[in-house]
Amino acid sequence: MRLITALIFSLLAISFQPQQPAVNVEELMEKSLKAIREIKGLKYHLKITERGKKGFNNYESSVKFIRNPRQIYLYIKGIEVLWVQGTNSGKALVKPNSFPYFNLNLDPMGDLMRQDQHHTLNEMGYDYFASIIQHTIDKMGPRFNDVFRYAGEERINNRPCHKIIIDNKDFKYVPYTIGDNENITSIARKFFIPEYLILERNPSFKDYFDILKKGQVINIPNWYCRYVVMYVDQLYLVPISIKVVDDRGLFEEYNYHSLQVNPEFAPGEFKRDFKGYGF
Repeated sequence: MRLITALIFSLLAISFQPQQPAVNVEELMEKSLKAIREIKGLKYHLKITERGKKGFNNYESSVKFIRNPRQIYLYIKGIEVLWVQGTNSGKALVKPNSFPYFNLNLDPMGDLMRQDQHHTLNEMGYDYFASIIQHTIDKMGPRFNDVFRYAGEERINNRPCHKIIIDNKDFKYVPYTIGDNENITSIARKFFIPEYLILERNPSFKDYFDILKKGQVINIPNWYCRYVVMYVDQLYLVPISIKVVDDRGLFEEYNYHSLQVNPEFAPGEFKRDFKGYGF
C-alpha cells in the first residue's frame, strides 16, 4: 500500500511540473538575424570541411574580424592574411609559410587565394550566411514552418545551443540562360546560391574565372542547398555550427570555437606591424 501511495504521489508531482515553453523557430530566427546585424566584431577559431574536386578539404583558421570598416586577420598553420578595407589597393597582405617566403599582395577573389575553396574573404563573418537565411525565409513566406523546424537543445562546441533544421524538399537543379556580362559569382549572388555548386554541376567549367557567353545554358541549383543542420548559440544567438547537405550528401560544414562577439581589440591589431604578427 505504501508503495502504491508513493507511486501515485510521484506521478502527480511529475504531471504538475511546469512544462518548458515551446520555442518558436520563426521568432528565434528573427532574433538570430537581428543579433548578426548588431555584430561589430568577432574573434573565433573556425574549423571548415568543404567538398572539393578531389574529396573533402579540411581547414582551420584563427580569425579576427571587424565589420565596419571591414578588417580581417587570419592565421592558418603559419600563413597570415591581413585585409583592411580601403587599403593596399583592395588586396590582401599574405605571409606564406613556404616558398617564396616573402609577403604577397593578392586579390581576395583571385585564383591563388581561392583555389578549391567555396568562399572568399568577402564572405567572412556572418553577413553572407544571414543573407542566405533571410532570402530563404522571404522566399518561403507562409510555408516557413514547412521548411524550418526546431529540434531541441544540444551542447555543441562546448556551448549550449538551439538546434534548427532547414529541410528544403524542393531543392533541384534548373536550366539558366546566361545574360549580359554575367559570371559564376554574379549568378550565385543573384540567386543566393553557392558558386561552387554551379562550378561542380557544369563540368565544362574549369574554375570560377571561366568566361560565360550570353545565351549559354547552364544548370544551377534553385536553392542554396537541400538540408541544413544549424546550432544557434543560446547566449549570442548566432550560429556556431552549420552543416550543409545537397543532393550528393555533405557539401560544407563550419564550426566556430572560442567565439567572442564584440570583443575589445588592441590598438593596431589590424596593422602588419602588430606585436606577434610575422609580416
